[in-house]
Amino acid sequence: MNSVNAIELKNAGVVYGEDTPFRKVALEDINVSFPEGTVTGIIGHTGSGKSTLASLTNGLLKPTTGEVLLFGENIWARPKNMKDIRSRVGLVFQYPEYQLFDETVEADIAFGPKNIGLDADEIKQRVKTAAEFCGLSGEELKRSPFELSGGQKRRAAIAGVLAMRPQVLVLDEPAAGLDPKGREEILGGLKEYRRTYGTTLLLISHSMEDIAKYTDRILVIKEGKAYMEGSLGEVFEQAEKLFDAALDVPQITKLFIELKKRGVCRKADVYTVGYAKKEIENIIKGPTNA
Repeated sequence: MNSVNAIELKNAGVVYGEDTPFRKVALEDINVSFPEGTVTGIIGHTGSGKSTLASLTNGLLKPTTGEVLLFGENIWARPKNMKDIRSRVGLVFQYPEYQLFDETVEADIAFGPKNIGLDADEIKQRVKTAAEFCGLSGEELKRSPFELSGGQKRRAAIAGVLAMRPQVLVLDEPAAGLDPKGREEILGGLKEYRRTYGTTLLLISHSMEDIAKYTDRILVIKEGKAYMEGSLGEVFEQAEKLFDAALDVPQITKLFIELKKRGVCRKADVYTVGYAKKEIENIIKGPTNA
């Protein structure tokens, strides 16, 4: 069965300040696709163009050149339909908690579904479901968003996007600034949401450990261009290329790169602790199972 691309960028480029002395090429000739139902980690050095790419996916930014396709249709073919595009492609920027505004968390999460004309029962169900995925209790839904902790506010803001049930969800550093427990709760909830609804996720993160744990594939952006693309193993095994892009690899991958150099194991595309445990057990068992 042929896979369907939820989002596809064809020869997409973005230039800021065209015809001015401050002209800057943010993205250049990007040709990438994001298959339906997958979780793609997008990584790159600060200023590489990751957030610009995110803004292209739901029409917040129009490409200077090229096209952005949503399930095969150019999102700019009918600009009057952009409201529909933005309900189908949810976009969560860094620190979304600063966008909370309503009297209660429940009302804030319900704002989007109300705006697209859903009935009261459907809105209530969506708010409840989105809150559960984001780890918010019924008591927290009744509180003012401004009474919540930073992590709870982050969950409330993300729940507001999930309540729209987007086909594609783009998240720019959704766990930035959170402690390990908060990161696990938010990213784990998002992965469970994807499993439940088949949503396509694009996750921008500086944490290689998060990318290794929560994504299926990786896109590396370097100086506005698509530098590398592939499965976790394919990308992390090319550590030297990542270092050249001012990026890193997970700590566990560094360990296996060194073990491979010393002839202890044959594989270096090990990127999670669970995967590493199995490989180390194989090494201990002996060369026939390594």
